[in-house]
Amino acid sequence: MSKKKANYSSKFKVKLVLELLKEEKTLSQIANDYNVSPGNLRNWKKAFIDNAEIAMEPSKVVREYKGQVTDLESQIDKYAMTLGKVTVERDWAVGKLKSLDLSIKREMIKVQAKITIESNLSISRQHELIGLSRSYIYSKPVVNSQKEEIKKRIISISEDDFMYIYGERKVHQQLVSEGYTVSLNTVSKYRKELGIKAIIAVKPISTTIADKAHPKYSYKLNDIVINRPNQVWSTDITYIKINGGMVYLAAIIDWDSKAVLSYKISNVMDTDFVMSVLNDALEKYPKPEIFNTDQGSQYTSYIHTQTLKDKGIIISMDSKGRATDNIVIERFWRSVKVERVYLNEYNSIKELKNDIKSYIDFYNYYRYHQSLGYKRPMEVYDNKKYKKVMKGKNENIFIESLQYVA
Repeated sequence: MSKKKANYSSKFKVKLVLELLKEEKTLSQIANDYNVSPGNLRNWKKAFIDNAEIAMEPSKVVREYKGQVTDLESQIDKYAMTLGKVTVERDWAVGKLKSLDLSIKREMIKVQAKITIESNLSISRQHELIGLSRSYIYSKPVVNSQKEEIKKRIISISEDDFMYIYGERKVHQQLVSEGYTVSLNTVSKYRKELGIKAIIAVKPISTTIADKAHPKYSYKLNDIVINRPNQVWSTDITYIKINGGMVYLAAIIDWDSKAVLSYKISNVMDTDFVMSVLNDALEKYPKPEIFNTDQGSQYTSYIHTQTLKDKGIIISMDSKGRATDNIVIERFWRSVKVERVYLNEYNSIKELKNDIKSYIDFYNYYRYHQSLGYKRPMEVYDNKKYKKVMKGKNENIFIESLQYVA
C-alpha cells in the first residue's frame, strides 16, 4: 500500500533546517529524531536557502500580492501618470515573485486581469514578465501516469531507511526488479528533476598490529580464479567510534558471493574475539578451501591457525603493507561505514549492534551488487532468490523477514 503523504508546517520545516545548518548532527540523525525523510530535509534546506521563510509558505506571498493589488487599484491613475508602464511592471513582477510555483503564477495572472485595462499591462506581457508560458490557457496538460508512478517510487526509495544510499544504477535495478519498464537514462533524468542524490561518507581506515613471534603464511590468492562459494573466505577487524570510545567489528566474508557469513562487535580486540567469529562461521556454513587474513597478531596466533589446519583449510595471509590483498573485506568495510556507520551517531554498543545487524541483513539479502551483476550476496551464495515479506502499511521500512522464492 502507498504511504500517506505527511503535511508539515512551515514553522516545523524552518526549525529542522536551522538545526541542520548548525552541523551538530548528521542529516540521518535529524531525520530519525523528527521522523522525517532525509530527502525532505535536503529539499527543505535548498528551498530555505533559495527563498528563506517565504519558500516555506508561498500562500503568504499571494496574500501580500493581493493586498498590493488592492492598493494599486486605488492608485492606478496616479501610477500611470507619474511612473508609467515600466514602474507598474516592476512593482507587479518583483524578483521574489519569479520563484513562485506554477499554480501561484497563474493565480497572479487572474488577479492582475482585473486591472489590465487601467495599467495598460497586457496578458501577454504579464506572462512574459514572470516567465510563464501561455500554452496552459489553450490546452489541458496531459498527465503521464506511468512517469508519475515511477517518480513516486524513486522518492520512496530515496526515503527508505536503507535504500537512500542507492545511486541511479541500483535505483534502476530496484525498479526493474519490481516490474517497472524504465531505462537507466530515464531514472537518472527523474532523479535530477527531483533533486535526489545518494548519501555517502568518507573512506574508512583500518589498522593491523603484527606479532613478530608468530609465524606468517604466504599469500595464496595470486593468479587463481575464484568462481564458487566457499572457495575463499577472508576476515578482518575494523574500528568504529561511538560516544565514549572505540569498539571493534570483525567479519568473515565469502569472496565469490560477497556474503557476510559471520560478524561480531566487541569492546576488546583479542584472540577470543576473532575465534568466536571463526567458530560461528564454521558451524553455520561448509568450510572454505582457503582462508585469508592479514598478519595481525589475532590471526597469526596458534589457536587461530591451528583451528584452520585441523579442518584442512589452506591459510593465506596478506603481504605486509598490502591491504588490497584482502580487497573483498576492505570493500565491505567501506560499504558498511559510508552507507551506515558514518551517517549515524551511536551512544552505546547496544545501539551500534542493533544497527549493524539490520545493515548486514540488508546487505546480504537485499542490497544489489554491481560486481555480482546486480544480484544480492545471499542470492549468489545459496543460489536462491529471496523476496521481502511486507508487514504493516509502510512499504518503505525494511523489515527483517525474508522468504525463499522457489
